[in-house]
Amino acid sequence: SSEESLRSLSLDYLNLLINGQAFSDVTFSVEGRLVNAHRCILAARSLYFRKFFSSTEGSPRSGGVIPVNSVGYEVFLLVLQFLYSGQVSIVPQKHEPRANCGERGCWHTHCSSAVDLALDTLSAARSFGVEQLVYITQKQLASMVEKVSIEDVMKVLIASRKQEMPQLWTTCSHLVAKSGLPPEILAKHLPIEVVAKIEELRLKSTIAMAAAGPRHHQSSAMAELEDQKIRRMRRALDSSDVELVKLMVMGEGLNLDDSLALHYAVENCSREVVKSLLELGAADVNFAAGPVGKTPLHIAAEMVCPDMVAVLLDHHADPTVRTAEGVTPLDILRSLTSDFLFKGAVPWLTHIEPNKLRLCLELVQSAAMVISREEAARMTTMGNNNVYLNLGVY
Repeated sequence: SSEESLRSLSLDYLNLLINGQAFSDVTFSVEGRLVNAHRCILAARSLYFRKFFSSTEGSPRSGGVIPVNSVGYEVFLLVLQFLYSGQVSIVPQKHEPRANCGERGCWHTHCSSAVDLALDTLSAARSFGVEQLVYITQKQLASMVEKVSIEDVMKVLIASRKQEMPQLWTTCSHLVAKSGLPPEILAKHLPIEVVAKIEELRLKSTIAMAAAGPRHHQSSAMAELEDQKIRRMRRALDSSDVELVKLMVMGEGLNLDDSLALHYAVENCSREVVKSLLELGAADVNFAAGPVGKTPLHIAAEMVCPDMVAVLLDHHADPTVRTAEGVTPLDILRSLTSDFLFKGAVPWLTHIEPNKLRLCLELVQSAAMVISREEAARMTTMGNNNVYLNLGVY
């Protein structure tokens, strides 16, 4: 199909980048490390590079290594990966020690390290004129801010103001307004005019709450009850007590999809717990969570966990479901397979076990091929039926 052809072309271009000096005609120096690339690809994908290579400074005749001082090595590689392939994962590798994350064994999904990497990538994407990457990074930040610390929300708030992103600004400013931090504390992190905007939001919220009266308090109490249910459910899953979760579903009306029970279990629990949860029959194995729209299989693919991938596929997880950014679990594993070839140059990928990655890829590819064959057979049957109808055969 045309989609498969484009994906293959994307990987071919990415392999050019991975193979370093093969056919490269430009070399950058970033934080003392050399990065080889190809002028024609960068110029085709970025107006910034097109103009730079047309200038005296960037022309082939100038020779030598081109220094890059505006971004770090990690972020520069992420930008190049997107320019070459149209795909990128703007998340630090799980469990990798990071300078700005003190939590041992952190998954780096909502910590300060993850936020900083996304903000640095956003700034770099703007600098290099890669607007599609700006859009992707903005969406990722929007999905992160609901779960990060208030200090990190304020960092995103400042960036959204600087980068002129009104939707992200609105989300973050409301979160800061709800935080309850007094103005004198906010003033240590935010410009005075931003603090004034936050206080204005708080005043409007207070007036609205007064107008809503008892109904507001009732809805707040219901929300608190739901939060308590979710916390109890997660404690039950952590202790492998799926029976308690079953009782909560039957007796308390707990919705496993809305509470992201399966997503939580895949990320934090054992294969047996996930299997038992699926066998309750109360969770949609293909439920897409949050603005990004990841299914449990997306998470298992990111974890490179064959056991989780297998148990989800055994219960009819769909490897072709796409996130809001158009990424399937199969895309994630293909991208990781390509990234793994970076291991000599990119230290945060060294934790990936090649055998597990290969097994995950084989499992998901096989499942995707089965779905593709079934779809082709269904279309053939429909086509034959249409022919019979047109011929008047009943």
